[in-house]
Amino acid sequence: MSDNPNPGNFANRPHEEVENIARKGGQSSHQSGFASMDPNKQSDIASQGGHASGGSFQPGDPRAKEAGRKGGQSSGQPDE
Repeated sequence: MSDNPNPGNFANRPHEEVENIARKGGQSSHQSGFASMDPNKQSDIASQGGHASGGSFQPGDPRAKEAGRKGGQSSGQPDE
């Protein structure tokens, strides 16, 4: 699979490999992310209440207010 130009695309993977992944029933094929972290590290991050993430906006950024306003609109509706 190392010569595959887009290994993340299931259409580019061998059928047997896709079947093996499917057998896992949606379970991750790798050990990474929050769920696999040390419990103490998880607790430390969780106790920060979302402040551990850099996020896209700085506090008080007017773009954040605009993004929040747009996030509450349904798609297809014209901007007011």
